[in-house]
Amino acid sequence: MLNFELYNPTNLIFGKGQIEKLSTLVPKDAKILLAYGGGSIFKNGIHEQVINNLKGFDIVEFGGIEPNPHFETLMKAVEVIKAEKIDFILAVGGGSVIDGVKFI
Repeated sequence: MLNFELYNPTNLIFGKGQIEKLSTLVPKDAKILLAYGGGSIFKNGIHEQVINNLKGFDIVEFGGIEPNPHFETLMKAVEVIKAEKIDFILAVGGGSVIDGVKFI
């Protein structure tokens, strides 16, 4: 067996007023993958709030994470991460988006 170490820090923030904290929680030099699902974050205004609270950050968006995320969809996100040299992933949405980001 090969020896290895896995460091996988996770910070799950949920609830009212939490978006306002984002800029203090994300490292200033982070290149962010903003991952979301089918678009409800646009309808309910969450997308705009997140973008406004992360002004000045380098953000690459990846939408379309479906309920019970498909392997192929998540692998597309992995390719974006590699190509764009992403070093911070922000899941915005419900359980499927969060589960998908855990895989990514």
